[in-house]
Amino acid sequence: MTMNCIEISTAGAPAVLLPAQRPTPVAGAGEALIRVQASGVNRPDVLQRLGHYPPPPGASDLPGLEVAGVIESGDEAALRAAGLAVGERVCALVAGGGYAEYCVAPVVQCLPVPKGWSFVEAASLPETFFTVWSNVFERGRLQAGETLLVQGGTSGIGVTAIQLAKAFGATVIATAGSDDKCAACLRLGADHAINYKSADFAAEVLRLTNQRGADVVLDMVAGDYVRREVECLAEDGRIVIIAVQGGVKSEFNAGLVLRRRLTVTGSTLRARPVAFKGAIAQALRQQVWPQLEAGRVKPVVHARFAALQAGEGLPSGAARAHALMQSGDHVGKIVLTWGADECAS
Repeated sequence: MTMNCIEISTAGAPAVLLPAQRPTPVAGAGEALIRVQASGVNRPDVLQRLGHYPPPPGASDLPGLEVAGVIESGDEAALRAAGLAVGERVCALVAGGGYAEYCVAPVVQCLPVPKGWSFVEAASLPETFFTVWSNVFERGRLQAGETLLVQGGTSGIGVTAIQLAKAFGATVIATAGSDDKCAACLRLGADHAINYKSADFAAEVLRLTNQRGADVVLDMVAGDYVRREVECLAEDGRIVIIAVQGGVKSEFNAGLVLRRRLTVTGSTLRARPVAFKGAIAQALRQQVWPQLEAGRVKPVVHARFAALQAGEGLPSGAARAHALMQSGDHVGKIVLTWGADECAS
């Protein structure tokens, strides 16, 4: 049996994302086969397409790190242990292979689609929610009453961090590259938004916190940003770096790190063991899913594209999605759809 998918034909621009056919994968021990209705698009997919982020050993070479759909088959014992079953609507974090009509996922990385959410909305969840929970709440140890600085508040990661931090009682300061995007951050719940193109975010953070500084910084830029983040951290503050869009080299005042007892840390998620990701999934199901189902945290989907449909001079909807992501003209998530019932609730 074969399936439709999107391949990276060669490293390059969005046009290298081409429709293709592959054998339908088969679920192994501890795995579920998902009939995919929607796939989230993330910046690591862009990096993989450019040839800068190869999949980890054993993962599919197809791009795509998150899917939503219906469990078609799988390891029944593992499904029972996770409280799931064949035919159930789920979303899942995967290490690759998400741009396809069928995708295999570890059962422990599958979560039920929140009540009232569509497949498109659910496909916007796993990559950003696993990442934010692991880095902001576990590694960054954000607590109620503390202040979080989110760099890039209108990205998929950013909108998730804003909403989750607010839901758990933190004050949120977000940065964005235009006044319109700053306004979007405020609508999402941020207490303050800083246009980093027209203001010094470090000086503004100190001003907004009466010179105290932020307790946690979620940094997707690195480079020169780290120096300024160190300067606007509160005592015992934590910087968590999850991407290096501004470069891998940083210089900062180590004396401030010593005097204020600061922590500079970071992580990547894709290559971490299944058990590690499964533990995050359990925490999300227990602590975050009730927030989603109560409507305190809402989906933010900027655009969706039929994955296989050509248009605008590009060979696939996936290519158009990547072009949009690289333009930066989006607020929230971009999602690919598969099949006629991809919007079913």
